[in-house]
Amino acid sequence: QVQLVESGGGLVQAGGSLRLSCAASGGTFSRYAMGWFRQAPGKEREFVAAVNWSGNSTYYADSVKGRFTISREIAKDSVSLQMNNLKPEDTAVYYCARRAGFKPYLLSDYGDWGQGTQVTVSS
Repeated sequence: QVQLVESGGGLVQAGGSLRLSCAASGGTFSRYAMGWFRQAPGKEREFVAAVNWSGNSTYYADSVKGRFTISREIAKDSVSLQMNNLKPEDTAVYYCARRAGFKPYLLSDYGDWGQGTQVTVSS
């Protein structure tokens, strides 16, 4: 079974940038749509961004549109999330996931999940 491993989280000041990466171990997700979700303390996990298997269709939550960019490098079997102009409300654990269903925004349509990486944005 494929394992997803996120990296790139950390502490950044408001207005700063971070780039998260997700790599596959023990398998591949090159033919799957992928997504990023996040979960803040005391809140439910929410959709952030998604990309289809070829990388030519992307989807974003309204709260991150224009600030975050999802991309994938098929040759490297990786997916990235470039986060610019970060805000304190972006603070959360960010998860990479492989989509098994057809709806990019729907959490239950995702099967395999990474362990998450913490992003903290200070004001």
